[in-house]
Amino acid sequence: MKFDNTGLEKLKADLNRLDVILPKYGLERHEQWDYDRVTYDRKFNLKEGVYYLRVQGFTVEGDVGSHKAVIQFVEPLLGKHYYPHGVEYGEGEHFPKSLVSQCEKLLKDLKDEVEQVAL
Repeated sequence: MKFDNTGLEKLKADLNRLDVILPKYGLERHEQWDYDRVTYDRKFNLKEGVYYLRVQGFTVEGDVGSHKAVIQFVEPLLGKHYYPHGVEYGEGEHFPKSLVSQCEKLLKDLKDEVEQVAL
């Protein structure tokens, strides 16, 4: 499921600032990056299954490996994990309404905080 029009997709910010801000919302980068892209995930364990909120971005300046990069966000995604195949983000997936609402609020709060440091 793609979250359209969150406002995040219009923001650019310094990678080092994002690495401080996003973990406050449970979004962790870990080793999910290459020199041109970053991915922050938050895991939700519900009785209906395991879900991931994914916030991604790409570099518009610098590179991730040097920790000197400006990141442009893209639309966040919500996916359901299926063992052993991975996460499905497709339109045919069912997402609990309470989870979708929780993610929408999280993304709004995240956008509001990132706006304060946006470039």
